[in-house]
Amino acid sequence: MMNVNDNVKQNLIFLRKERKLTQIELAEAVGYSDKTVSKWETGESVPNVETLVALADFYGVSLDVLTKGSTDDLAEKKKQDKKVHHSKIVISIISVMAVWVLVTTLYVYESILLGANDWTLFIWAIPCSCVLLLIFNSIWGRKKLNYLIISVLVWSLIASIYLSLLQYNLYLIFVIGAPVQVVIILWSCLTRPVKPKKKDEKKENKNEEQPTSKTE
Repeated sequence: MMNVNDNVKQNLIFLRKERKLTQIELAEAVGYSDKTVSKWETGESVPNVETLVALADFYGVSLDVLTKGSTDDLAEKKKQDKKVHHSKIVISIISVMAVWVLVTTLYVYESILLGANDWTLFIWAIPCSCVLLLIFNSIWGRKKLNYLIISVLVWSLIASIYLSLLQYNLYLIFVIGAPVQVVIILWSCLTRPVKPKKKDEKKENKNEEQPTSKTE
C-alpha cells in the first residue's frame, strides 16, 4: 500500500502537470526554489505541514486528499469541479438573460399598447447585466474579471444616461469616465496579490527534508 510520502509525491506531480505548470513556474507561484520543488517530486524531501496546507490551497484540494488520496481521486475531483463550474456559468447566463427577457417584454408592451419606441431600454440592460455579472463573479468567479466588468458597467451606465437624455447633448458626461477608468486600473494594481519571497534554500531543506528510517 502506498504510504503518505509516496502519495504526496505522486499527487504533487499530477497536480502540477494538470495545471500545465513547469517546476520553475510552480516554484515562483508558491515562493520556493525549483530545486526544492524537484526534491518534493522525486521524494528526496517532503513539504512540512505548513507548506502542504499552502499547496493544497493553491491547487484547490483538501489537505486530506493531497496526502491520502490517489491520482484517481484527484482526477475525479477535477471532473466534479468542472461540472460545478459549468453549472455556475449556466446560472450566471440564465440570470443575465432574464434581464434581457424582461427588457424585451417591456419594449414589446410599450410598443403594442402605448405605441412607444423606447429603444433605450436595451441600452440600460447592459449596465444591469454588468451588475448581475459582478455579483456572481464576486461570489464564485475570478476576481480579476471584476475590474473588466466594472469598467464595462461604468461606460455603459454613462452611455445609457447620455442616450436617454440625448436631446440635452450631454456629451461631456463621457469625460467623467476617464478618471474613473484610471481609478479602476490603479485599484487593480493595488489589490494584485504579491508573490511571497523565496525562502533561503538551506532553511527549506532543514525544515522540509525528513530523515528516512533505516531498514534492517
